[in-house]
Amino acid sequence: MLRRHLIAGTAALALAPLMAPLVASMAGAADYPRRPINIVVPYKAGGGTDAYARALSAAAEGVLPVPVVVVNKPGSGGLNGAQSVLGARPDGYTVMLTSGGSFLLTTLMRKTPIDALDSFRFVAQVGQLRTALMVPADSPFQTVQDVIAAAKANPGGLRWAHSGRGGFHHVGGLGFLAANGIKAQDVPFKGGGPARAALIGAQTDFGFIGVQQLRGFEGKIRALAVNAADRDGIMTKVPSFGELGIPFANVSSPVLILAPKDTPDAVVAYLEAALKDITAKHAFADLLAKQGSGPVYADAATARATLAAMKADVTPLVADLK
Repeated sequence: MLRRHLIAGTAALALAPLMAPLVASMAGAADYPRRPINIVVPYKAGGGTDAYARALSAAAEGVLPVPVVVVNKPGSGGLNGAQSVLGARPDGYTVMLTSGGSFLLTTLMRKTPIDALDSFRFVAQVGQLRTALMVPADSPFQTVQDVIAAAKANPGGLRWAHSGRGGFHHVGGLGFLAANGIKAQDVPFKGGGPARAALIGAQTDFGFIGVQQLRGFEGKIRALAVNAADRDGIMTKVPSFGELGIPFANVSSPVLILAPKDTPDAVVAYLEAALKDITAKHAFADLLAKQGSGPVYADAATARATLAAMKADVTPLVADLK
């Protein structure tokens, strides 16, 4: 009997160091959250992704008992911010809000150990960024077919703007060109704002930029179509390639909340539920509407499946870029 107790005691002592992190994790999750939550945005302030983070921060009041702090960590196409979140303690107090499409493309096109699907835990999707074919206000192109016809008549002669090579606007534009058998000279800019300015100044013949960038500039640029099967939920006056019967590549960018890989299940579930409530608030939608965007919520499993489907669509395009 004594020998049995000694064996049990020895086993318990041996397991103690292994169980300690689990016990601590469960205890930490039980009273989560008790201090501010940092949302890392791996891009500069002022962009479409940043707008979602700041709207979340403002609308979280009344849903979360702690403040939500937006931290911008731009650089390396979003990898700097992603790396900082990977290295953060997996306790739910540091998460990343990112443009899922751009993040996926960056990890596919650069040498990095970060995998957009497997390096993080998916928490939720809170929005959607879509690219659109736009032209200067005084452009002779009135329809998408006008652009296609002009490009076929003068292969490589048209110039088109986008916010940077390898981003989802660039890849979406390449997909449109390839699907319609046309060629044009791409002109990259450092961000959507400069690309839009180039269109306003007629420095390029057309461009692929975020559809939300039309808001407030309706008299200076025109959107011919959204790169999607259906119309955008906010910029509803712009037709989609799908409804027009125009071939296109399914390249968009779900706005995702990701957490460090070892974040406890209970913490992820808490955040997932909280984000569902926040994105349903009128305050969240109102803040985004001012930027031409809107809420699009999906749970963790659906968000991951969406990005996985996009990876299948863009892999051939990325191979061509390489």
